[in-house]
Amino acid sequence: MKRCPRCQRVETDDTLAFCRADGTSLVRESGADSGGVGTLGFGPSLGIGEAETRTLPTDEPAGRPTATTIVLDTNRASGGTERLSRPQSRRVVILAAAALTAATFAASAYLYLSSDKSSSAIDSVAVLPFVNDGGDADAEYLSDGMTESLINSLAQLPNLSVKARSSVFRYKGTAVEPKQVASDLSVRAVLSGRVVQRGDDLTLYLSLVDARTNNQVWGERYDRKLADLVALQNEIARDAADKLRVKLSGADEQKLAKSYTANSEAYQLYLKGRYHLLKITRSETQRAVSYFQQAIDADPSYALAYAGLADAYRALAIAGEMPPTEFLPKAKAAAQKAVEIDDTLAQAHAVLGFITFWYDWNWGEAESHFKRALSLDPDSADAHIYYANLLSNLGRHDEALAKAKVATELDPLNLRTNALAGQFLLHAGRTDEALERLRKTLELDPNYWLGLFFLASAYIEKGMYPEAVAAARQAGEVYDSPRSISFLGFALAKSGKRAEAKAELERLLKVAKERYVSPYNVAMIYNGLGEREEALAWLEQGYQKRDPRLTFLKAEPKWDSLRSDPRFTDLVRKVGLPQ
Repeated sequence: MKRCPRCQRVETDDTLAFCRADGTSLVRESGADSGGVGTLGFGPSLGIGEAETRTLPTDEPAGRPTATTIVLDTNRASGGTERLSRPQSRRVVILAAAALTAATFAASAYLYLSSDKSSSAIDSVAVLPFVNDGGDADAEYLSDGMTESLINSLAQLPNLSVKARSSVFRYKGTAVEPKQVASDLSVRAVLSGRVVQRGDDLTLYLSLVDARTNNQVWGERYDRKLADLVALQNEIARDAADKLRVKLSGADEQKLAKSYTANSEAYQLYLKGRYHLLKITRSETQRAVSYFQQAIDADPSYALAYAGLADAYRALAIAGEMPPTEFLPKAKAAAQKAVEIDDTLAQAHAVLGFITFWYDWNWGEAESHFKRALSLDPDSADAHIYYANLLSNLGRHDEALAKAKVATELDPLNLRTNALAGQFLLHAGRTDEALERLRKTLELDPNYWLGLFFLASAYIEKGMYPEAVAAARQAGEVYDSPRSISFLGFALAKSGKRAEAKAELERLLKVAKERYVSPYNVAMIYNGLGEREEALAWLEQGYQKRDPRLTFLKAEPKWDSLRSDPRFTDLVRKVGLPQ
């Protein structure tokens, strides 16, 4: 039934929409068959000029109407308007406003969280040296090696700055808060880990801390067998990249998942080789050679192990204490094998370029390898500093210093990189800047041998001979190298202490009877003493023995006193250096 709200007339014809008496829109009685209480109950579509009423339930208190009446007036073709009784109208408006507010808040929250998620992607990280927590000192290679491998893997990712090994390993063995590390190295996050090896069982604990809040954003424990080490290394690299929220392309994922060997034994032997090579002493480097060779024996297709072997042989020869004709050809063969197996291995191209430059004296081919290495890994500080070395010795000083600047920016706490940058400044005639750079390098480590050696060289160029003697003596105390003796003898001779200079010369010649000594180093003291004939004779002997140090003939200012001699000019020409 329907009732007229004005005259209260009841119309029993359910099809009527208007009162017969006054034409008022009829109201359906509560409980009438209108599609069910609690629903809008829309029936057939309404024509223009028609109206329909709906009854909705309410939670009004007892004694009040139990229905809210909504009148849909469709007198306009453009769509009906709602007319509600005053109390119910207010309530519906409030509910609608609340719903709109909630929807707006939800949308805003979603947009904020979506924006925050993208902006919170971590763009820089320092991977601290994993702690060897198993109580076995012989397992130190494993914790160090896993750290370095993770650094190298993450460094391949786009839009992520990963601090180099030398920058983070200064914290090895120290208890330091992640927030302090982040402040020191200007990174957003710090990843640390603990390695426990007991027999064949291996447990790794990882923790990623957001330096802004000092809160851990990720922690994980991995329990594996030592035989699963290669797979574990790949797994933690993927997990770390995911937690750092780095967006990866298909090519990026392939780089991250790349394994140079599936042989766990070969991988462990490689890590041992790297561990001993980085100790930078002759005996440790010889141990590294042994481990790299064992890794190759275990997996003859292991390109990274060949690159490691090449680097170890290179280090033995370049130190000037092992015959270059014995070790540099071996280094070159290993580097070539690495490139043959994997032409995309940047380390292999970098070391091959270094050997081609120092031993073959083939500047063009060496430069090609350096460029190839940098095209494969633009963030390789080693490749940049190796290339800078070549450019400096060729007299291309501006280019050399530009490359050295990139290398020091990529790896700002690397002692060798900073010391070499000082040497290149010295070769460019910028002696005061060289001194400043070398002094800052020694602030990082006052007993760094190469920094002291180059500092002595810079003091010689400034004519500060007592300071040069002191720096050379300190370098010799840290590392008893023929190179330190050569600069010490030169500085003593230039300061007028000829007897002491000759004593150092005799000491060097005595060492030469016991093991290989670079003829270049002997020639340097004769040069300081002003004994031209002996100096040139020893340089010629260096040429015959393929002494790598002859690459310094053009750039080293200490030879300036010989440049007018045709024999020296001819020697520079034979080495292939530009005149």
